[in-house]
Amino acid sequence: MVTVDFAEIEKLQHEDRWDEAAQILVKCAQDLEHGGADFIVLCTNTMHKLADQIIANVNIPFLHIADATAQKITAAGIKKIGLLGTRFTMEHDFYKGRLIQNFGLNVLIPNEADREIVHRVIYDELVQGKIVDSSREEYKRIMESLIAQGAEGNYPWLHRD
Repeated sequence: MVTVDFAEIEKLQHEDRWDEAAQILVKCAQDLEHGGADFIVLCTNTMHKLADQIIANVNIPFLHIADATAQKITAAGIKKIGLLGTRFTMEHDFYKGRLIQNFGLNVLIPNEADREIVHRVIYDELVQGKIVDSSREEYKRIMESLIAQGAEGNYPWLHRD
């Protein structure tokens, strides 16, 4: 297992220096491979933006998080989903596009203002280990908006009367 300094990665993300972030993750993947790893798992949605660079530089399998997610979604018979994540995950095609192209899912994302809320909460609260009730309520509101647009699934947190 390899852990990177998230502060460094976050800075590179927000400065649009993805090639430098890729160099860091490729080096980590190569270290894992040289250490005897059988496969690579990247435990972050956003950094899957760099999956192709990682795959191109190792000889062991890369298990893509979007594939595992989509397999569970399709196994449940769900076709239309809401996607929450960092702005990068929601707006760029490396994750959403893979769900659409490889699995035929219809992927909804929040409107621009709500995407900014989701992104801010991730970086300013969740990454810092903060759970804020008002943010939880905002997330619920945003998810209810996606449900109103047809997002499917099981919503145990939603109490409809």
